[in-house]
Amino acid sequence: MQPSKASFLEMIQEHQGIITNLCVLYYPYFEDQRDARQDIILQLWKSFPSFRGESKLSTWIYKVSLNTILSKIKKESKAALTETLGPQHNSLVISHNSYDDDLQLLNHLLQSLKPLDKAVIILYLEGYKNKEMAKLLSLTPSNISTRLNRIRTQLKSNFTIYTHELKRS
Repeated sequence: MQPSKASFLEMIQEHQGIITNLCVLYYPYFEDQRDARQDIILQLWKSFPSFRGESKLSTWIYKVSLNTILSKIKKESKAALTETLGPQHNSLVISHNSYDDDLQLLNHLLQSLKPLDKAVIILYLEGYKNKEMAKLLSLTPSNISTRLNRIRTQLKSNFTIYTHELKRS
């Protein structure tokens, strides 16, 4: 049974932060974020009748949102390969030690991660436990632990490189 339009919109409004944060994390441009958000909301609407209430609603929304984004990225990657586009380089401009600059740097560092690693780290930052992340992403808890260690190492390394480059400029 499909939810009423009003209850669905209320659910989206209540959990819009989850959807928005994931869109911003995976897509640097507003237009792409908007498209991803629309795809997620459509998928949530289609999938809502299958929600069995075995997990929290927010967890289910995370899972549907992540799966929608990862599928979208996979399709976009295949399309980009077919068109043989060259590598895309984003430049990062950071001034000195303001809160916004720190957020910009964190966002840039997260953007450099592979899509599944982004999902792992965002769930970690949201406070999910390894077991919960494993279930959401269809991985094992030990795989989550290994990925988290590798992600931390990669982020530290990239942070060191960026801050070193800032000091030189």
